[in-house]
Order: sequence, then C-alpha cells, then structure tokens
Amino acid sequence: MLGFVIELKERNTTLFYFGLLCLLLSLAFLVMSRVSNVQVYQVNAWYKPFKFAFSTFLFAWAMAWYCYYLPNFNITVFNWSVILLLGFEIAYIAFMAAQGKQSHYNISTPFYSVMFSMMALAATLVTIYTAYVGMLFFTQSVPNLPNYYLWGIRLGILIFVIFSFQGFLMGGRMSHTVGLVNDNSKLFLVGWSRLAGDLRIAHFIGMHALQVLPLLAFYLLRNSKATLLVGLLYGALATFTLVQALQGRPLFPEKKLPHLAEKSNKLMERP
Repeated sequence: MLGFVIELKERNTTLFYFGLLCLLLSLAFLVMSRVSNVQVYQVNAWYKPFKFAFSTFLFAWAMAWYCYYLPNFNITVFNWSVILLLGFEIAYIAFMAAQGKQSHYNISTPFYSVMFSMMALAATLVTIYTAYVGMLFFTQSVPNLPNYYLWGIRLGILIFVIFSFQGFLMGGRMSHTVGLVNDNSKLFLVGWSRLAGDLRIAHFIGMHALQVLPLLAFYLLRNSKATLLVGLLYGALATFTLVQALQGRPLFPEKKLPHLAEKSNKLMERP
C-alpha cells in the first residue's frame, strides 16, 4: 500500500494532495457526525459531506493513476477542473450541513436554487471530462498495459459515466427515493431506504465501477474475456438495482414495515 501511495504521488502530485485533503475532510465530517445531533431527512446532516468527500477522494486517486497511462493528455487542465468543480460541491454541501439544511433538491430560495443547479453543472462537467478520458483509452494506443487491465479501466470508466448521469433521475424527481420522498434509514453510513426504492444504490454501484473493475482485472481476473464478462455482470447488477428502485422496491426491506402512509405524509412536508 505504501508503494502505491508513493508512486501515485510521483504520477500526479496535484491530484494526490487533493485526494488526500478529501480523505482528511471525510474523516473530519465523520467525527462531526458523532458530535452533532443535527439531522436532515432523518439522518445526521454530516453523513452527506462525508460520503461526497470520501467518494471524491477515491475518484481523484483513481483518475490520477489511470491518466498517467495516456500518452497524449493535458493532465494539468483535468486536475484543476476536478479540484475546482468537485471542491466546490464538497464545500457547499458541508456549508449547508453546518446549518442543518439540505444541499440537494433545495429550491426554497433563489440562492439555494442557483446553488443546486451549479452543483448539478459541476458534476456534469466532471462526468463529461471523465467520459472524454474514457474515449482516449479506447482510441489511443496504450501498449505498456496488459489488455485485460486496459479493458478493466475502459469498462470502469464507461459504467461510471453512465451511472453518474443517472443522477439526473434523482434531480428530476427532486428525490432520491421512489414511493416516499427522500427517505433514509439507519443502514450503516449509506442510509439507503428500507421502505421505498432508492436510486442512490445504482448510482453508488455504478460509479464505483471506476475502482472495482480495474482492480479485479489486474489482481484477480488477469484475462480479457473474464474482465469483459465481469464488467457485463457488474453493469447488469447496477441496472437491476436501478430498475428495482424505479419500481419503488427497497433492496434491503425491513422485516416489519411501519405505517407507510403516515410516514409518507411526514416526508412530504419538505423544510
């Protein structure tokens, strides 16, 4: 692990330190979730900035590692695009958490509406840029990589991009759940609903293909056909959870459901 960290720093110092900052911030937000009782949508307000900061840490380090392989790529522009766009998202989410207010789906004032739109724009721009990187892995020659590892990177980026754009389903509905409005549970840190369909599950699984598939290809599969098959199955899993969520069914339902009508009425009352 230490060898990986040292080499990553040599490959891309800028994204290395940005990712490290996001990791430290995620730990700070996690601590805040233990000392603060402020809640948003039935869960601690600091869980959301924690999840975004930690996810950005994983994204930054993964892309720093992969982009090193591209022979013709302006890494400086990519680095600062990621830092400015995703850094803005984390900062605003944390700012709103500190006030006990939701950052997403909040259009209660013109300012909050604009900021929500700007977050959506920032995420979209990063996703489009990542899609461009993925295209380069399909079009440029990368002779020093094993073919199975190259396919792991390609499929990881492809599935990441598809399920990043799936975020528009949540934005369009102004809710991450189907059947209830922005329902959350006590399910570890993810808070996925156990009463309704949760669109965040497919979003989570699909976006982390960026790390999972290249790692599986390089360390375990070590075969192009096996990598393609596992990539297909992984994409099918993410798609299955998306379809299930759209049908309003939770992935991990509670054994005994409470009175849904009463809870739905409470959740419909947006702050």
